[in-house]
Amino acid sequence: MAGASHDHPHGHDHGHHPHCDHDHDHDHAHDHEHGGHDHAGHNHAGHDHAGHHHHHGLGGHSHAPADFGRAFAIGFALNIAYVAGEAIYGVLAHSLALLADAGHNLGDALGLIAAWLAAALGRRRPSARFTYGLRRSSVLAALANATLLLVVTGAIAWEAVLRLVHPAPAAGWTIVVVAAIGIAVNGGTALLFASGRHGDLNVRGAFAHMLADALVAAGVVVAGIVIALTGWVWVDPVVSLVVSALIVAGTWSLLRESLGLAMDGVPRGIDTVEVQAALAALPGVDTVHDLHIWAMSTTEHALTAHLVRPGAGLDDAWLVSACTMLRTRFGIGHSTLQVEAGSAVHRCELIDSHV
Repeated sequence: MAGASHDHPHGHDHGHHPHCDHDHDHDHAHDHEHGGHDHAGHNHAGHDHAGHHHHHGLGGHSHAPADFGRAFAIGFALNIAYVAGEAIYGVLAHSLALLADAGHNLGDALGLIAAWLAAALGRRRPSARFTYGLRRSSVLAALANATLLLVVTGAIAWEAVLRLVHPAPAAGWTIVVVAAIGIAVNGGTALLFASGRHGDLNVRGAFAHMLADALVAAGVVVAGIVIALTGWVWVDPVVSLVVSALIVAGTWSLLRESLGLAMDGVPRGIDTVEVQAALAALPGVDTVHDLHIWAMSTTEHALTAHLVRPGAGLDDAWLVSACTMLRTRFGIGHSTLQVEAGSAVHRCELIDSHV
């Protein structure tokens, strides 16, 4: 995990960090919640940084509501039933568009299961081995979901190209009826996740995919009508290619964001420069270094930072104010702040190779 208070590659560890953890779901000691931290005294170049632990319950995490478990269950049941029916009628109607959409819907159904499982794992309490719990599983689920969709889409596009070279008849009206049912199934599933799409990458992915599926199904309906009225069978693979392009366009941002979170990148919507400026503007702070921001899960963000505050002693009220600012202004609910006196002889930034 990227954080100044985690095991450093520089050979020193940071202890005595004031923790500002707003997680009401976990009432365990901080040495479990922040397992990467060594909560003993530490020494930089022969001196100790004064500090202490501070825990206060201020809320602030944007957890997905508990009823999303039901939404995942309903969404999966609807989609897996529709996938089976769409695949059967796709074969009977010789429609690649229906088969393509069935493959995509299967990927979405598996993605819903992965997201559902990740949400359940994320609620497990931290342990001696997984000291943050299994929160990161939600990031892995989003990454797996995006990867699966792109693989399925590649296979669909390849089959569409082959169908353009070797056209096959398709039953237009069957395509229309089955795709129309898809509009209802996917649109209804999207509505189940609409309220949580702004706070959780997994929920946003589920909502976006279901909404895209509904729009794609509408396109397939149009293709079926055209085939039924004109007999232009080439419309079917063309629509499949358009569907594939839409899936790639919609999935790319999910893949990029989930990969970034998996690599401990700064979460979307948080400006590192702005956070550093906000910390530097706190009363008494001279400089800020070793600032690290990452995602613990798709809904929770963490931060570690060293704040040089010359002449300042231990101040719980100041720490509460600093952590509250980070939570309310930037949505960072897990903050670990190391306060330093800024001695000219003993300075962490001279030891650390990164700032």
